[in-house]
Amino acid sequence: MRRGGTIGLGALVVVLLGFLAQRYMGVDLPLEQLTGGTAQVEEGPPPDPETDPDREVVAFIHFVIDDLQERTWPALLGDRFRPATLVLFREATPTACGLGTAGIGPFYCPADQKVYIDLSFYETLRSRLRAPGDFAQAYVLAHEVGHHVQNLLGHEKTLRAAQRRDPARKNELSVRFELQADCLAGVWGHAAGERDLLEPGDLEEGLAAAAAIGDDTLQERAGGGVDPESWTHGSSEQRVRWLRRGLETGEVSACDTTRGEP
Repeated sequence: MRRGGTIGLGALVVVLLGFLAQRYMGVDLPLEQLTGGTAQVEEGPPPDPETDPDREVVAFIHFVIDDLQERTWPALLGDRFRPATLVLFREATPTACGLGTAGIGPFYCPADQKVYIDLSFYETLRSRLRAPGDFAQAYVLAHEVGHHVQNLLGHEKTLRAAQRRDPARKNELSVRFELQADCLAGVWGHAAGERDLLEPGDLEEGLAAAAAIGDDTLQERAGGGVDPESWTHGSSEQRVRWLRRGLETGEVSACDTTRGEP
């Protein structure tokens, strides 16, 4: 990815250094209200930019979250959009949805409207899940902010009510919800492309990441059989298809996963 159509990731890191003071993605767990401006960030003491091993990934996270929450979603949702708070952590952190741990991976908590990112996840994404690249990392953030958008639009409450009414469809409804977040991530990717932020190969990185974290692929990698009844996020094919739909259309209305086959 590039910033402003002219600055690649390496140059971006240099620009943002002065600003620096595990498992699956997309977990949606069960108050503060943000009223505008850039995403608030909750972190520990500012790291030393010369020695902090996470300085590059933190700089990139800041760039992507700002593009998501200052440019893309305000333009698409208008006054309905309020930015989520970004929380960066390692190992574990308290949340309004319970204890967040590295084993959970990145997630969004609707109860406190915060996106939680475990910094070690990106190494897991690159090495263990075999989905390298900065756009793959951006997809993680865009998916979680997609959950925030779902919450703002009332889809989170609709999902929980539907699961209570029909417990037998709980997993299916969860899959549809997660696929919608993938599509919304693609909507952001479309907008980023229109602003000339993408570089050759970026879209392929995002689609590869979506394929890498499909429930069927993860189950196969774990050595067990593929069990569609236990899926919560969707197959690799489904996740790629819905991410691609958002990327190609750039339309929130194209992300209705409640009808037909997921």
